[in-house]
Amino acid sequence: MMVPAALLLLGALTAVLAPRLLARARWPEHEPVVALWVWQCVVGAVLLCFALSMLLSAAAAWQAVRGRLFAAAPTGVVDAYALGAAGGAWAVGTALALAGGGLWTGAMLTREVLRARARRRVQGAELLLRAPLLPGEDPTGVRLVVLEGQRPASWWLPGAAPRLVVTTAALGRLKGSQLDAVLAHEQGHAAARHDWLLHCSRALSGGFPQVPVFAAFEEEMHRLVELAADDVASRRFGRLTVALALVGLNEDSGVFGPYSTPQAHVPQRVRRLLSAAPRLSAGRRVQLTALATLVPAVPLLVAFVPALSTLA
Repeated sequence: MMVPAALLLLGALTAVLAPRLLARARWPEHEPVVALWVWQCVVGAVLLCFALSMLLSAAAAWQAVRGRLFAAAPTGVVDAYALGAAGGAWAVGTALALAGGGLWTGAMLTREVLRARARRRVQGAELLLRAPLLPGEDPTGVRLVVLEGQRPASWWLPGAAPRLVVTTAALGRLKGSQLDAVLAHEQGHAAARHDWLLHCSRALSGGFPQVPVFAAFEEEMHRLVELAADDVASRRFGRLTVALALVGLNEDSGVFGPYSTPQAHVPQRVRRLLSAAPRLSAGRRVQLTALATLVPAVPLLVAFVPALSTLA
């Protein structure tokens, strides 16, 4: 039972220490796409630790599970894990607790996806009522919808018939290529499927609010997807244009005042765009991406060490 316990400890340590280490790093501000990948790998490694610990604990607790799990294993591999001699109540409790956590995670993700689809249906019906299809317009194509509104705003509504929505106030506020930059920003979200990252992060954070890595994962996903979309737009229209568009859309909402608001990240995004900090070198980006990809391999290595030592 040493391997399931080691995996459980590894997952717990990663869940506590990884957010602290990433919070101290300054490079995610310059490379949000790489940072998104790093966070996904870290969270994936934590989930993999718990999943492997659950499987091996179940194998220690029940002979039927052990037989199926090691059915194709060579002779001596099962003995290397010492599962039969170390089962008991601890193995049963660990397996059941982790299985319950897995089911709860699935339930939270399902709830989040269903809620998002319900919100999209309501918003889509409202848009169709306020901006009906024109004669001959393709209902399944990407639509640019202009809504009458006094507040400057724009948003992307994903789905089978994606729509990009802007208000008339935004059209009046944005000048020149600023509107094109806003559209490019929203298209960047859609192309990278940022909505799925937000669904997963909200599901994990909502299901396990006390786990540091999941809480930080949700917070960072909201911040990093916006930075990544800003970069997509700035590569096409320039940093200054995107920054002015952000100011134009948000200057009446109080985000640039002395008090904290739910959109407090907007001034930070504007400062980041105006500072024009240099990106990391291509070699450094590749190095960070490769190291992050190896993080989920660590629990796999821990899980397979007894088997590999036996075969060697």
